[in-house]
Amino acid sequence: MSLTEGGIAPDFTAESTDGTVTLSKTGADRIVLFFYPKDDTPGCTREACSFRDHYPELLKTGAKLFGVSVDSIKRHNNFREKYELPFPLIADPDHKIVTAYELWGEKRFMGKTYMGTTRATFLLDRDRRILKAWPKVKPASHGAEVLEALRGL
Repeated sequence: MSLTEGGIAPDFTAESTDGTVTLSKTGADRIVLFFYPKDDTPGCTREACSFRDHYPELLKTGAKLFGVSVDSIKRHNNFREKYELPFPLIADPDHKIVTAYELWGEKRFMGKTYMGTTRATFLLDRDRRILKAWPKVKPASHGAEVLEALRGL
């Protein structure tokens, strides 16, 4: 992953569970983008629920939070409803966003090779400057980790 702290995150416009999102037009001073492989899988569910559990405190920092995966809006809506996720999930079924963020590529699991999304998170400022990047994420505690970083700004 060559998108590093201090760099500028790629802009995009995409559909989310709350309508169309353009990253550069969120109006937020801080933006959290968490990329995850697939809705309703164990690690992704733990990560999304960790953000859900810290969401009120994240909002108090002035940040906007978005989850991003290659799943469809329909799958996102089902996932969001099932786990009562209060933040928008961005659909990237054509892999344009995950490719721009260098998170789409070959993965291996249980001896099989396949194409998929690497789990990562970016904390951005209003100008899309990367304030913090997490190329490795522990799903169950990641919401608290991001909240701590936001509080430290």
